Amino acid sequence: MPIPLLFFALVGHASFSMQTSDLPFLSPVFGDDMVLQRGKPNSIWGWTQPGARVNVSIGGKKASGLADPSGRWLVRLAPPPVGGPYDLIVAGPSRVELHDVMVGDVWLCTGQSNMEFGLTMALNGQAEAAAATEPNLRLYMASRKIGLVPQTVNAGQWAVCSPDAVKKNGWGGFSAIGYFFGRELQHKLNVPIGLVEVAWGGTSAEAWTSADALRPLNDFDGELDQLAALNKAGGQPVGTYVDLWMTQNDAGSKAGANWQSTDLQDADWKSTDLPDGFSGLGISGKKAVGWFRKEVALPDPLPDGTATLSLGRIQSNDTTWVNGKLVGTTNGGFQQRRYWLPPDAIKPGKNLIAVRVLNSTGKGGFTSGSLFIQLGDGKRIPLDGVWKGNVGGEIKAGGPVPKDFEPNPTIPAVLSNGMIAPLAPMAIRGVIWYQGETNSGRGYQYRRLLPAMIADWRHMFHQGDFPFYIVSLAAFMRRQDQPGDDGWAELREAQAMAATHVRKSGLAIAIDVGSATDVHPKDKKTVGERLAAVALANEYRMHVPYSGPVYRDMRVEGGSIRLRFDHTDQGLIAKGGDLEGFAIAGADHKWHWANARIDGETIVVSANDVPNPVAVRYAWASNPAANLYNGAGLPGVPFRTDDWKMVSVANK
Repeated sequence: MPIPLLFFALVGHASFSMQTSDLPFLSPVFGDDMVLQRGKPNSIWGWTQPGARVNVSIGGKKASGLADPSGRWLVRLAPPPVGGPYDLIVAGPSRVELHDVMVGDVWLCTGQSNMEFGLTMALNGQAEAAAATEPNLRLYMASRKIGLVPQTVNAGQWAVCSPDAVKKNGWGGFSAIGYFFGRELQHKLNVPIGLVEVAWGGTSAEAWTSADALRPLNDFDGELDQLAALNKAGGQPVGTYVDLWMTQNDAGSKAGANWQSTDLQDADWKSTDLPDGFSGLGISGKKAVGWFRKEVALPDPLPDGTATLSLGRIQSNDTTWVNGKLVGTTNGGFQQRRYWLPPDAIKPGKNLIAVRVLNSTGKGGFTSGSLFIQLGDGKRIPLDGVWKGNVGGEIKAGGPVPKDFEPNPTIPAVLSNGMIAPLAPMAIRGVIWYQGETNSGRGYQYRRLLPAMIADWRHMFHQGDFPFYIVSLAAFMRRQDQPGDDGWAELREAQAMAATHVRKSGLAIAIDVGSATDVHPKDKKTVGERLAAVALANEYRMHVPYSGPVYRDMRVEGGSIRLRFDHTDQGLIAKGGDLEGFAIAGADHKWHWANARIDGETIVVSANDVPNPVAVRYAWASNPAANLYNGAGLPGVPFRTDDWKMVSVANK
């Protein structure tokens, strides 16, 4: 079963049938301080009166076009020489002038929470942010938005990279991986780089893929049918199926109830100590919805910096508001709740925290961990102790919860509709992608899903096979004592297969920067720079090492197996001692830890318990002991030589 991950507030979708008068003359993806893509025509678009002519000019380059019957206009414009700054002028029934426009390369930084993870929270993040004065690096963060159908507009704003710009918005600021990737490219290439962050924690690959691209897979038809039904019923601005269920079955979510509101009178609610929760409400062990509220005083003035709310672990599904503003939502009892608090969510003096908890199985409520607000200066305001609580309803009274009860935007196609469609056909150089945690456990399906998504995006942007570079999942969870099958390993294999078989794709390994206890490892600099190396070598044709050892083939030699590798730059290395992470099996398919030694450009693997070996695996676990590197310091790509049945083959 996939591990559902973080985070963040849902927002309602805009209607696809918006009137032209409601749409901007120039799409907000274009703005001051932006970067236009060099070396190819750039599509510029917006909305005006049907039939109106729109002229676009920049640096002596000019183009024009007519608005179609719906009022949408699109002009394809050849960019001026690399560099800048330029002024871009859009003139028609309205006029817009953009300033400090650069020409260089534009990259989309996409995926879930590890791509969204902000620079200020990364390893040495505060120091990196303070030094982030990069005038030729430009940043754009797309707003988080779902859509039942493809949307027209997704708001955002370009900014010159600066210490202030990298700290604003998002979960700890601009994407740390995106920043390190873009900075490395800018320094190596000496051209302006534009980074467009299009990421949302806890999201699935199918959410980022259009309905048209998903239908041929036949794995998501039920969800797509529900999506179509919601749209046909009027397109309710709900985040997921469970939100609609809540409005029908939870007393606190019904129209007009607003149990998250600061105006609600909760004097008659029960007092309950947290962490705990459902036992204090008298519904311990029941499938139910519980609500919890607490008032907390914050200092005046509030210190500068990012404030976060930590709520420990909650079983199973929480939706959290501060002062009536939705700040986060997570599904899964294993996950620590930690939500970024935007500046407009908190204030000096009294603040109200409200948490709605849906317990779908097991012990419900706040199950472990400390509760606190951490202010921008690092001071913690404790929240453990007495809260107000109330029961919203029991599931048996409201009927079954919808199959997809995750509050994260994981419904197929909704992020393709809300966040990708409004950006297309913006001219870009390529995409970096860090996603897969939410799809873990479905590695076999991901083999088809990820290539389908890549092809879908390339079709939407109409720019051919632009580069698509993938981050292989970092190590996570408890290290296993014995070798065997593993869902995360199968997901990594699917990522590697896409990088190998999908044209102009590549892979950056992150397995050695992971954490057993944190699905969001803090060393984003290593990952961003490895992605940059993949781009520099493959897209920009620079002679730089970009991959660790990649399994090529094997040969059985009596009681051992000899493995050969590609990308052995400067030789194979066992970092920190003897080789680890290798397992070997015979025809019985039983895996045993193997002895592995480097022999020139090969590795010889054997085990006393396997006299007649037939297959080898390396780093085949969610958190393996893996120390194979090449002389360039890059880690080996996890692999298996067998093609035996996967544990995820039936998982949908």
